[in-house]
Amino acid sequence: AQSVTQDQPDIVSEVGKAVTLNCRYETSWDMFRYYIFWYKQIPSGQMTYLIRQYSDDGNARDGRYSVNFQKAHKSISLTISALELEDSAKYFCLLLDSQCLK
Repeated sequence: AQSVTQDQPDIVSEVGKAVTLNCRYETSWDMFRYYIFWYKQIPSGQMTYLIRQYSDDGNARDGRYSVNFQKAHKSISLTISALELEDSAKYFCLLLDSQCLK
């Protein structure tokens, strides 16, 4: 079985600073490859893709988004640097078996 846990409280920060969001997961795919995606949801409900991490790769980075992936601890964090007002949203991590993406 697979599960994802995000139990971090709301974060308050300031424009221009950085924040880190945490995600823990459980998976029975230890022998398989998988992806972890980060999305944000704005108040209208629209979901926006931010970045993805492949289980066999080093830490992903894309613009202001960077990931710290700890495969052995089944944890992943997303750091958003140079915060903008538009970053105010709910953030979600999603775990997918690589077979789902073929």
